Amino acid sequence: MLVLTRRPGEKIMIGNDVELEILESSQRLVKLGFSAPKQIEINRLELHNKIQENKSKELEEGPKSNN
Repeated sequence: MLVLTRRPGEKIMIGNDVELEILESSQRLVKLGFSAPKQIEINRLELHNKIQENKSKELEEGPKSNN
């Protein structure tokens, strides 16, 4: 894991396509802004995990019929 210290207004590049900007920070919260191509999905981890869980369930259940 890479650990960085950044101040509001500073940016981090992830690969060549994703830019992360620190927008605000307080004692307990950090507001982040991401700039990335539309084809790159950016989700909170809990949402990402839920999406993956739903995809796994769909694969296990197979195609749904329209009846």
